[in-house]
Amino acid sequence: MSIEVNNESGVDVDEAEFAALARFALDELHVHPQAELSILFVDVEAMTDLHVQWMDEPGPTDVLSFPMDELRPGREGEETPPGTLGDIVLCPEVAATQAQAAGHSTVEEMLLLTTHGILHLLGYDHAEPDEEAEMFGLQRRLLLTFLAGR
Repeated sequence: MSIEVNNESGVDVDEAEFAALARFALDELHVHPQAELSILFVDVEAMTDLHVQWMDEPGPTDVLSFPMDELRPGREGEETPPGTLGDIVLCPEVAATQAQAAGHSTVEEMLLLTTHGILHLLGYDHAEPDEEAEMFGLQRRLLLTFLAGR
């Protein structure tokens, strides 16, 4: 699996941990081992620019997902085809603010956002209550299982 993690945020990030989380989540979701994923950490200014450009909303956001090949999760014994999953862009400074409000660490918030971004790349959404329950339940299971194995 090709997982590229780049940090342009100016904040110290353990890139290997985020690559490990992504690998774990994609394995759990039966994504082809030759799938490609990019995770990028950016500063507030860059995230604000992306948020305005792609979502037409002001200010920075925590995470943006840019799907490429519209891959979907596979099933037990049946992986997705190989392809480019897409890009996840995270802003550690926004994550830090959210983490403080939620009462956990910035790293935990960024791991949560990474999981959230991966699920969006795989077609999950939370616009409707049933979609939200499915996505957030899966997000929670993936993250807690990953953290338990750390």
